[in-house]
Amino acid sequence: MSSDVDPYIFTTDALPLDPRFLPPLANGLLGWRVFNSVLHMGGVYNGEGGHCHRADVPCPVAVKAEMEDAVQHIYSLNTNTGIFTHTLTSANATASQSLYCHRFYPNIMVMEVLLERQVTSDQPVSVNLVSSFTPQSKDIVFETGPSYKGGSYILGQTSTAEFPGGSCPSVHLIWTPVPPTLVLPPEQSQGRWGFILVVANSLDSAQSSYDEALGLMATGDLRPSHEKAWKELWLQSKVEVSGSTDLNKALIGCMFYLLSAFPSIHDDSRSFGGVSPGGLSNGGDGQDYWGHVFWDQDIWMYPGIALFYPKLARAVLEYRVGTVDGAKDNAQRQGYKGLKFPWESAVSGREVCPEDIYGQQEIHINGDVTLAFQHYLYLTEDLAMFKEGRGSEVVYGVADYWVSRVKWNPDDQMYHLLGVMPPDEYYYNVNNSVYTNAVAKLSLQFAVELADLLQDAAPKEWQEVAERIKIPFDQESQYHPEFDGYTKGHPVKQADTVLLGYPLGLPMPPEVRRNDLTMYEQVTDPNGPAMTWGMFAIGWLELGEAEKAQLLLEKCFKNIQGPFQVWSESSDGSGAVNFLTGMGGFLQAVLFGYTGFRVQRNCLAFSPLLPNDINELCLRGMNYLGSKMDWLLRKEEVCIILREQAHGADAIHLQVVLKESGMKIPLTPGQPVTFPRQPGSICKVESATSCWPF
Repeated sequence: MSSDVDPYIFTTDALPLDPRFLPPLANGLLGWRVFNSVLHMGGVYNGEGGHCHRADVPCPVAVKAEMEDAVQHIYSLNTNTGIFTHTLTSANATASQSLYCHRFYPNIMVMEVLLERQVTSDQPVSVNLVSSFTPQSKDIVFETGPSYKGGSYILGQTSTAEFPGGSCPSVHLIWTPVPPTLVLPPEQSQGRWGFILVVANSLDSAQSSYDEALGLMATGDLRPSHEKAWKELWLQSKVEVSGSTDLNKALIGCMFYLLSAFPSIHDDSRSFGGVSPGGLSNGGDGQDYWGHVFWDQDIWMYPGIALFYPKLARAVLEYRVGTVDGAKDNAQRQGYKGLKFPWESAVSGREVCPEDIYGQQEIHINGDVTLAFQHYLYLTEDLAMFKEGRGSEVVYGVADYWVSRVKWNPDDQMYHLLGVMPPDEYYYNVNNSVYTNAVAKLSLQFAVELADLLQDAAPKEWQEVAERIKIPFDQESQYHPEFDGYTKGHPVKQADTVLLGYPLGLPMPPEVRRNDLTMYEQVTDPNGPAMTWGMFAIGWLELGEAEKAQLLLEKCFKNIQGPFQVWSESSDGSGAVNFLTGMGGFLQAVLFGYTGFRVQRNCLAFSPLLPNDINELCLRGMNYLGSKMDWLLRKEEVCIILREQAHGADAIHLQVVLKESGMKIPLTPGQPVTFPRQPGSICKVESATSCWPF
């Protein structure tokens, strides 16, 4: 397709005035905003405790191409290939500068320049490469090492560890020197140049990656291997709508940037450093939440990725497992048992939030982490993650924390959680945040369920607290107050109580769900963070009000900054950039709202509902119980194709169950199953023979 019709290519003739909205390029290990003088590397932080932030690493390919003649500029981000291209066209020549973080070899960044004559001439043609690179960083003291195979080399170490006694990571850079000018001689019609940058934690790793890059460049496979990796990634997921060009483009941008934040699907290093709200490209000192990992990863970004990529979902869980020691230390410092995951996490799992109150009170993070583990088990039935992978240690540790954190109230005979901050951060030191208590209840119930599956002995307190924890409810007004003493009509920052319906799935009558949505929609800060309105949209879709849902979802478009579909945290362009949290909420509104998907213990429930301006929704590569399915949802019908079925001794045989008729339709690989959509009816995909030991 040409760039003017391909929705996967974002093209403009002028860069955004605010450089924060230049497109980020990342591959799960390296992250860079094009033309910026610094990049970041996953797991490389500088500063102790609340001063911890992503360390700035100087970027040798921070280069802008310029030509002496008058030129026309075209800037293009191809999300199919993960390549950003700046094209300069004059009357005599065209210069194309391409930049990418290699998708398969994560230590490698590349700049390529192609210079072509437009007319025959006996004069040389040149392009200037204006660099903003200096081999210095305020976070890392670099020294120059011996050159390696023609590449420049510097090495350094961050100055301050995350906690006393912790290690300071090393950073090694090897790169092809970039000359100030490239010249195409008169006898040549075109010329190509390639420049490699390698960033690694050791000299051996840096040299090995540089050798790999040189070999790929020599065989002409450097760029093709990158494009192949992106193609493979996209073949496993597709989220497209017809009927709304803006929505379709937004969805493509969300998937691209979210996938860019995750490692390769072939990466077995288990060194993934988690996903921060602004991604790897952002998060330096004092900006974009310092590159820390919040609940944003587990609640907002994770579900949409997990639906297609179980291996990437597992990487999120492994990140949390890797921080267990820090979470244990956090709990002990607060005087409690079990695990207390930090509100802001870096590498160790110790609290690195600059303000103590969040780490002390925004304890719902514990339940958010467990919810991701539960979601993963229901999607995959991968019990190995909970045995050898130590997932049970996380789930049980969180349960122990809740039991030690609650207080028994003899007046109402209920357990209370006192002195907390809800997701709505306008309030703090409140009692019985309804979201916090509900997510605690769910994580305790899941701990009991998991212990039964693994044949472990569950302390009786887990079930007891789960059954008796207080869930605030106003009987007279038939709605959930945000916390004890909340005054109806007072402003709230973001989605909080409305999360009870989705993602928590707390049972409630439709009337109560409607009351919660109506009441909190009226008082939610219109300039609050971007993920909020997607959750309201899901709620209204649950109630069958597709057009109302669509109006709320469209509020998110104010957070999308053109031309590269970069998200800001707030609708006025302020806050964190590139706000992956907002993208995650937006993506969930489509993946779990339009479809009605709910990942449950024994099935994948679905209840599709499309707004009037959406003709169809296409999902490709959805992964459930190891089987891959393609879905096409139209207003009148649903079509499911089982592309690849799980095999083995415990083969899972999937079938669609239509609730109203009771009809069971087997799914056979390669054969589409189409049936009329039944408005308001919840259907299910379930396994006829489950591999769970029930």
